[in-house]
Amino acid sequence: MRIITADDFKDILIKGTQKGLPFILSKFSFSAEKRTKTAFGKTIGKGVNWWQIPLIHQRWNTMISGDPNQDYLHVLANFLNEKKGLSLISLGSGRCEAEIKLAKTNIFDEITCIELSKPLVDEARKSINHEGLKNIHVVCDNIYEYKFKENAYDVVFFSSSLHHFKNLDTFLRIKAKAWLKKNGYLVMNEYVGPDRLQYSKNQLLTINEALKTIPKKFRKINSLPMHKNRISGPGLVRMILADPSECVESSKIIPLIHQNFDVIIEKPFGGNILSSVLKDIANHFFTIDKEKHKVIDKLFKIEDEYLKDNVSDFLFGIYTPKRVE
Repeated sequence: MRIITADDFKDILIKGTQKGLPFILSKFSFSAEKRTKTAFGKTIGKGVNWWQIPLIHQRWNTMISGDPNQDYLHVLANFLNEKKGLSLISLGSGRCEAEIKLAKTNIFDEITCIELSKPLVDEARKSINHEGLKNIHVVCDNIYEYKFKENAYDVVFFSSSLHHFKNLDTFLRIKAKAWLKKNGYLVMNEYVGPDRLQYSKNQLLTINEALKTIPKKFRKINSLPMHKNRISGPGLVRMILADPSECVESSKIIPLIHQNFDVIIEKPFGGNILSSVLKDIANHFFTIDKEKHKVIDKLFKIEDEYLKDNVSDFLFGIYTPKRVE
């Protein structure tokens, strides 16, 4: 495990430039919950998030559904298309972007979203009101304190949130099962890779080999006069200070899911290499020309080759509780 790395200092500089000194100082709070909340507060501009690249979404869609234009929500909706009047609870729902799309499918009579961050809850409620949706509501609460109903939901839903939860054994084996109705489903679209993003030496080696294939002009870091030349990965100290919940037990997700649930659909979609390589330089690839397409295609091939012998860091799945014999 890495305690402190060169990337930690770079990230402080980048976040300080993008979000300001108050954001950096907020990470020195003794309250773990407050530090987690600040990680999901103020929205920053494009260029930070690799998942905002259109070609990345097309890749994911192809790996999950076989169609570059059909995402995991289409797969879920198609799976449930003969059902009506369902209830869904989403934990760590953020801005409810996925949940709002599901609310429009006419499959769900009730969608309950639980989110800790008040700014994200406010944004979600604004979007819901704008869409005029009546079958979805958001609760601002801590999932460890919220009073869940047992045997109440047809779907327990996680969209990039389960990897933030601790005590996963109890959470999945006892709690999530209890919330589901008979024949209910656990659905997740998640990071399931190494805890605290502590990548192996082999993964970091491949990440840096991939970075070298990108021309220098596309490695300029967003908002800063510097280039991305090497990736050392995050250290544990920064991970815990920045967001104590980030990837806290992520490596346990798949083993625990498989112990307690039967697989209906399970689709890995990579991310092992692309997430680190494109972090902070994603803005160069929001619009694509022939040269940029060639760069991205090369990165895709490197990740595909890596995935032949390594487990995917990101995965979409639909599961149902194992039957007690």
